[in-house]
Amino acid sequence: MATFTERMAPVLVLWLAVCLSGSWAVDKGNFKTCDQSAFCKRQRALKPGESPYRALLETMELTNSRLTLQLINDNNKVRLLLELYRLQGNMTRVKINELKPLKPRYEVPDVLIREPPTEPLSLLSQDENGVVLSLGAESQRVIVSARPFRLDIMEGREVLMSLNSRGLLAFEHLRMRKDTQADPEGEKKEEADPANQAETAEEKEEKDEDGMWEETFKSHSDSKPNGPSAISLDFSWPGVEHVYGIPEHADTLRLKTTDNGDPYRLYNLDVFQYELANPMALYGAVPVMLAHNAQRTTGIFWLNAAETWVDISSNTAGKTVFGKMLDYVQGSSETPQTDVRWISESGIIDVFIMLGPTPKDVFSQYASLTGTQSFPPLAALGYHQCRWNYNDQEDVQTVDAGFDEHDIPYDFIWLDIEHTDGKRYFTWDPHKFATPKEMLQGLVDKKRKMVAIVDPHIKVDSNYKIHNEIRSRGYYIKNKDGGDYEGWCWPGSAGYPDFTRADMRAWWASQFAYDQYEGSMENLYTWNDMNEPSVFNGPEVTMHKDAVHGAWEHRDVHNLYGFYVQMATAEGLIQRSGGVERPFVLTRAFFAGSQRYGAVWTGDNAAEWDHLKISIPMCLSLSLVGISFCGADVGGFFKSPSTELLVRWYQTGAYQPFFRAHAHLDTPRREPWLFGPENTALIREAVRQRYTLMPYWYQQFYNTHHTGEPVMRPLWVEYPQDSATFALEDEFLIGRDLLVHPVTEEGARGVTAYLPGKDEVWFDVHTFQKHNGAQNLYIPVTMSSIPVFQRGGSIIPRKLRVRRSSTCMEHDPYTLHVALNPQRTAVGELYIDDGHTFNYEKKEFIHRRLSFANNILSSVNLAPDAQFSTRSWIERIVILGASKPSKVTLNTADGKESQVEFEFDASMSVLTLRKPGMNAGEDWRVTLQ
Repeated sequence: MATFTERMAPVLVLWLAVCLSGSWAVDKGNFKTCDQSAFCKRQRALKPGESPYRALLETMELTNSRLTLQLINDNNKVRLLLELYRLQGNMTRVKINELKPLKPRYEVPDVLIREPPTEPLSLLSQDENGVVLSLGAESQRVIVSARPFRLDIMEGREVLMSLNSRGLLAFEHLRMRKDTQADPEGEKKEEADPANQAETAEEKEEKDEDGMWEETFKSHSDSKPNGPSAISLDFSWPGVEHVYGIPEHADTLRLKTTDNGDPYRLYNLDVFQYELANPMALYGAVPVMLAHNAQRTTGIFWLNAAETWVDISSNTAGKTVFGKMLDYVQGSSETPQTDVRWISESGIIDVFIMLGPTPKDVFSQYASLTGTQSFPPLAALGYHQCRWNYNDQEDVQTVDAGFDEHDIPYDFIWLDIEHTDGKRYFTWDPHKFATPKEMLQGLVDKKRKMVAIVDPHIKVDSNYKIHNEIRSRGYYIKNKDGGDYEGWCWPGSAGYPDFTRADMRAWWASQFAYDQYEGSMENLYTWNDMNEPSVFNGPEVTMHKDAVHGAWEHRDVHNLYGFYVQMATAEGLIQRSGGVERPFVLTRAFFAGSQRYGAVWTGDNAAEWDHLKISIPMCLSLSLVGISFCGADVGGFFKSPSTELLVRWYQTGAYQPFFRAHAHLDTPRREPWLFGPENTALIREAVRQRYTLMPYWYQQFYNTHHTGEPVMRPLWVEYPQDSATFALEDEFLIGRDLLVHPVTEEGARGVTAYLPGKDEVWFDVHTFQKHNGAQNLYIPVTMSSIPVFQRGGSIIPRKLRVRRSSTCMEHDPYTLHVALNPQRTAVGELYIDDGHTFNYEKKEFIHRRLSFANNILSSVNLAPDAQFSTRSWIERIVILGASKPSKVTLNTADGKESQVEFEFDASMSVLTLRKPGMNAGEDWRVTLQ
């Protein structure tokens, strides 16, 4: 059989290549709409109105930190259990489950970093209509209304959020299928229990609906042995017109209303060349939504890993500016409101309400639940060169040499699926990559690294060690009949390891050990693709929902699969070094918490201008929900970019967190030097700009690792009261201090950038020209232009001696760019460690605070208990918005005082201090006199 599969694999790839190259657009027919998804259609048919649920106040129990209360559905008498917690850090958790389910319902494990700590809840008042509980801080309280059941969270007289105010709470209880009744006696007993009295005419009617006990899509059937199990709940945000988040969708940053189309779908899928401006599901799902207005930012985290649909409606949607003005003039009292409804196929309702009030509070609240972005090795923030595929070791060597020849820095070269022996992961093609260690050593010698792909589908082949071991240990996902689940993917017939099992993940991690993964070395890192999981012959190109993971169906855990694959892989890279080295793992599929394990990219995009544009809101949406290490394939994966598009994409990618060029097997080669010397120079300049800013990028990742604040941010995060920023998605901030407005229009002669902050100034980083904030600035552009501005009041460290990789620049000196605000002050930071180990956790780092005030620039230690030394020194200080001093003196930690040479450009008010020469890790003070 193996030989047959061996022969078939090239045929399969050829067939796919024909399919993939023949048509360049998504086949929407492969993916369900809400109408084709039985539970979504069923739930969406429920219209807002009086909820059938009421709270049974006599069942209420209040302990120090938890309120429990039964709810009853008056239509079918099924009881639910509501649990309400007040959590530390201004959050509320609401859980709803069946009081007595027929069998346990799935609750998502492993995503929360710990059981969230609670704070005391106290009862303020109670009557037959409901109860009022104090949430402690700032006169915040929760009102539980009994009939119909609803929850309102208030601060003072203001409603912050309401649950079930539109009556869309729905909870399909687990039940026996009547036509396959095995034990009528048991059923009678169940009916006698008032908690489960579910037999009414209404219930019988409900049972007859299509798709409750089985469902067919195209040629695939889903057996649904547990019957209907969907859940739904609505949330209302008074005063809110802007909501964000719930990636991944190829859509605007500000989420649209869904009244006239499908809801946003969260269901990890391998969508071949996705369409833009569309709520269709893509590769990853983070069920987190943020709401923002000028007064407050709040968030909802819906912890459910099953297929989920999110409906958004708004009472101001579709109103023109004129319509809104008319409302204002006529004194219309309608407060804007956004209503959101979450619908999931199975599991329970487990929702975290993050009450802000600031954007940064919401980031830290969410980080306290699911963790922060992992701190990557410094080199991973450099440039990555990839394609499907570099042909052999000689090809790798030639491309590597090409970067040196054309003086373009890079850190990682990548190998896609063709590097393996017949798509068997953890192996090398014996002819094309016969001596992988020799190849890797060649990269080590140049201080460069490699990433090789390891996908989670395993070739079914009795001569393949990985397959044999997974099968003999019983680690494969099972089909509904109990056999190993098999589907088609790149190797042909493949098994899918059950990564929801801790023992399977531990075994997988062990396979990355240097003595297990033959040919691997410490400069080889990993890429997990196809981990939605992708199953070419499965429903919607993924796994059957009735496949089995131990006690659970795939439908319960689907959106977690990629999260677990990346978790196990990252753990393997950490373990192989004895816990010393930081891993780098890129994943395509993801869930809440995936930020803890590495980077994400936006999948199989296309070489089109609109795909370049959408990379910005797609990464901003991910950043808002904790995943900062995001990028898009530079140049576009499918099709071939024009040289103009390619250059503009490099210029944009150089200012996005994950910076990798990648391309499809069928596309012409596009290494940066293949488009003529002029374009090579433009691309070189963009990549070099990335490398000069590496100290700043690294510091931003250190910051996000500690605070959860995004690296790449929408402007409203820093300017939360400026409504002009709320829907901006063609420009963004890196940290607080760099504003980037890439050129993303074909043939552009100019761009208009909004510079925020009415009392602020911004400096063009290329010309040092000063501009006032709170204005739309028209910027003429040429092909070399990348509009980037530094905020007045900031200090940004750079390294201007660009070498062939970031590791080569480790000991190089720093240049400090000090941009003064109108008050003539500025602050910044400098963070330095070894760039690749976990020793920073043992306080082996330098963290300095740089500040300029009263004509004194100083560096003080932010971490006096930390120990680390650097050979890097300060070779230049550039002060923007300065006036000319008569002399400049330097005082160092050893008590020495010296004069510093300087130049002053009066036309631009730029003061440059040459070679002050102090060590970057020490205390010093520079005085302008």
